[in-house]
Amino acid sequence: MKSLIEAIKGRRTNYALGKNIPLRQEQITQIIETLLPEVPSAFNMQSARVIVLLGENHEKVWALTKNILAAIVPAEKFSATDEKINGFAAAYGTILFFEDMPTVEKMQKAYPSYAENFPIWAQQANGMLQFAIWTALTEAGLGVNLQHYNPLIDADVKTWLQLPAGWKLTAQMPFGEATAAPKPIEKLPLRDRLKIIR
Repeated sequence: MKSLIEAIKGRRTNYALGKNIPLRQEQITQIIETLLPEVPSAFNMQSARVIVLLGENHEKVWALTKNILAAIVPAEKFSATDEKINGFAAAYGTILFFEDMPTVEKMQKAYPSYAENFPIWAQQANGMLQFAIWTALTEAGLGVNLQHYNPLIDADVKTWLQLPAGWKLTAQMPFGEATAAPKPIEKLPLRDRLKIIR
């Protein structure tokens, strides 16, 4: 239990990423392959879908993102956006998280009393999967962060990767060599977030 708690405490948002990682590609994919079927979902829905982008494909998703943002961010403000996206592209790889919406809709039809909850439960399960993979990659010695450029990039990503129309992008997770320590974050006092009722 102590090692699990320490792993969770060690998970941080790390924007300083590089390509010189301490793992082989097979080790990264093994972590994801192990966790994907183990993270729970409501009614065993299993609606999460994952794509791991490496090499040129990893860099392409961020070039695509940059092109989309360049069309909507004012030119005088784009330098900060450009720098941020270049930082993600400098990483070793990117994990894309999706929801298979036909699976969610199938559950809504099968259990109409809970229909409005299934999209919420799907997002919760996807978030648990993201957290599990994030924590495991950090524990394996990588730097990781989580981004949400969806829905801006959804259509272009699905066209490029020839994905099913029903896949909905939920998050993008760049990972790579941790080239600097993550910045400290401010945390609210536990008394403001936790009540124990006896």
